[in-house]
Amino acid sequence: MSLAPRAVLVHRTTEYEELVARHGTHGQAAFFLSSRGRDIEEIAERHRRTKRALAEVTSAIPLTWRQTRVERTDLDRFLFAPEDVVIVVGQDGLVANVAKYLAGQPVVGIDTEPGRNPGVLVRHRPTDAAALLPSARDCAADELTMVEAVADDTQRLLALNEIYLGAAGHQTARYRLGLEDDGGVVEAQASSGVLIGTGTGATGWIRSVWGERGGGLPLPGPTEDRLLWFVREAWPSPATGTALVAGELAAGDRLSLVVESERLVAFGDGIENDALELTWGQTVRVGKAETALRLIG
Repeated sequence: MSLAPRAVLVHRTTEYEELVARHGTHGQAAFFLSSRGRDIEEIAERHRRTKRALAEVTSAIPLTWRQTRVERTDLDRFLFAPEDVVIVVGQDGLVANVAKYLAGQPVVGIDTEPGRNPGVLVRHRPTDAAALLPSARDCAADELTMVEAVADDTQRLLALNEIYLGAAGHQTARYRLGLEDDGGVVEAQASSGVLIGTGTGATGWIRSVWGERGGGLPLPGPTEDRLLWFVREAWPSPATGTALVAGELAAGDRLSLVVESERLVAFGDGIENDALELTWGQTVRVGKAETALRLIG
């Protein structure tokens, strides 16, 4: 007998909750902000909207389903199951935060603040949940391309937007960079890191770097089997070059990086506390992941 679906509501602590936790009470938080020319009411109202959205979505979950909640900071300790329907209530970035922990489960993005969020990944309103959720497991979904990094010690990292390879504090990283499909061309580099991003990431960090470089490479779409990569601030010297600083990766291509620093990291979608630790001599390969995010449109 198959298990009933489980609704997993993913959310994050609101700014208001963080303020009250830091200052102890609403009044003390309000005083702190007012002394700096800010009004707590704007943040409190956004908090109330988020709570109303969570309540509305919770009430729309079919009665025969199981349900649970997970806060963003607990995602790396939460065990998702094959029968889960993941409901992300919050901002676009929260969908990216959860994507790396999934294996094909459908995702419904609920926008708690329409007009404030771009709504690229949180595409639905809380009022849509009642109609969406009962058929979520059978709905057509966009298969959003993801990027993965695999180290030579089998460590693996997935990301929806982009993967950063470099020093933990974004200082100078030293490594040897190569394209495995390019005749073995390898270049020693010193830079502030390498970014490899997807079409979904082309609305964020990757787009920023792409714009600074003059937009010469066409940006991929979210479902395209194509990635873009950029070296940040490569430094030319007698021992390091700047010839390999940007490019595309097709579905089977891999960018290879051999560490020549004491410690480098690879993290995805801005989550620095869930990173691969890389030491001198290790190799990490980055390319399109076989896994895709199933986002219900």
